[in-house]
Amino acid sequence: MTPIHSLHDFFARSGAEVRLYHLGRRVTPLAMEELARFEALELPWAEPWQGQARLACVFTLGDAPDPLIWFLALPLDERGLLSPAPRDAFIQRLLETLGRNVRRLGEARDDADHLMRDNPLAFTPSLPFQALLHARASHDLDRPASQHLELAEAYLGGDQDEHWQSLGLQGLADFAVRHDGDQARRLASRLASLPVEVLRPLCQCLEHVEIAAGLADALRRRGEQAADAGDLETLCACVRAQSRGPATQVAAWYDALLADPNACGPDLLAAMAARGWEALEDGERLPRFLNRLAEAPQADFTALARDLALIPRLRLPVLMTLRQAPPESAIAARLSGLRHPH
Repeated sequence: MTPIHSLHDFFARSGAEVRLYHLGRRVTPLAMEELARFEALELPWAEPWQGQARLACVFTLGDAPDPLIWFLALPLDERGLLSPAPRDAFIQRLLETLGRNVRRLGEARDDADHLMRDNPLAFTPSLPFQALLHARASHDLDRPASQHLELAEAYLGGDQDEHWQSLGLQGLADFAVRHDGDQARRLASRLASLPVEVLRPLCQCLEHVEIAAGLADALRRRGEQAADAGDLETLCACVRAQSRGPATQVAAWYDALLADPNACGPDLLAAMAARGWEALEDGERLPRFLNRLAEAPQADFTALARDLALIPRLRLPVLMTLRQAPPESAIAARLSGLRHPH
């Protein structure tokens, strides 16, 4: 029998129905083939977060009514490739727990679940990420949404103006994953009047799904209103959610924000990098972003630049921008400070 050396091998041999999801920058599906190539050190991790490949493994065993979910954070090297040793140790422990017959997984559900309790690779996602994963996995597995969806649809669609305090995060997540074009248009027309207690968690959900142009425009308008009012938290929430709109609209807002030195504080720059990194894949926008980051004294320039450089498509552009920074630039001053600390 072929030995098991990877998570891919394990799931392929388990007989379980498996769905994988990125859990670093956004909750998005991950193909089994991509996991196999990543574990074989053929590919860097596409969406790294804080030096880790964070993923959710949602797998159904036999006729079990509910799937098991593992949250794993696999360490990456400086190139974004897997550091294999912690994964290997987890696989070894997994096999020792279940025995060499991985098809026992269906009989050893409690053992498989227990593996996560004192597992150094396990982590607990934030509540918005958990809600989005539940919404996405339920949708992908053709399971019904949570009981909270109906109220969220009624409120966000304008059919109900009261009792927003009853809205649950899970209902907002289900709405984000399942909403259609008509619901997007109705939400866009209502966005300006949503209380921030609804808008901010809604944005935390919308940042994980592609959104229509009209909704992206409404998010920009609401974000600009928040900026004018000095509400940085709402501005950042809108920027993160709008990052999933059409690329031209995202780029246009980022260009406007980066052109305004008063707008570019560390929180806003972190929001752009965390959720809108695709918009930074531009020969003019990326240097402008990194320069604004270097100019922000409270921003952790090194950590953010390193995190962006781990994203495969941004690695070379980030390194080239840093290397080619003019001597008088804020970037060069930051890099000099790293080489010659006081």
